[in-house]
Amino acid sequence: MGIKEELGKKIKRMRLSRGLTQEQLAEAVDISQRTLSGIEIGENFMTAETLDNIIRALNTTSEELFATNHLKEESELKSEIIKDLEYISKDSIKLSILYNLVKSLLKE
Repeated sequence: MGIKEELGKKIKRMRLSRGLTQEQLAEAVDISQRTLSGIEIGENFMTAETLDNIIRALNTTSEELFATNHLKEESELKSEIIKDLEYISKDSIKLSILYNLVKSLLKE
């Protein structure tokens, strides 16, 4: 997957997580919905000005937007977590650390 596709997926995920439609984000960024759609599917790349406007409209940072370590689908993430849990469960210290981490996440 190239940079255009990765960035497009990230923009789409961030847009959806903020409860925005393509139309709403496109309007906030001052581009057409069709242009935004092309960006999200990796067909179009954007100007620096559009990128800056997207960052502002999504209330994010360039660091967060360009971080590509969370581009996996939810089902793939769950599968990897289950596999990792099987490995971690063999080490009581790591299992205890993981337990405390999960409990702290659930308090939020």
